[in-house]
Amino acid sequence: MSFGLEKILASKRARDLAARPIAEKLRMLDALRERTLTLRASTGSGSVDTDTPRETPAPYRTKAT
Repeated sequence: MSFGLEKILASKRARDLAARPIAEKLRMLDALRERTLTLRASTGSGSVDTDTPRETPAPYRTKAT
């Protein structure tokens, strides 16, 4: 793939992500966070720091139609 084509495809992916609704982006972020936690647990890296404060994520609300 030429550099020009790679740049075009990256730009299209960025526009596609930018056009998505914020709720969908937040769901994607949650999925990535869960995946990261699963990977850390399975590899034994990134031990849980008990001194770090943790928050429970707020549930997402969708618009009532």
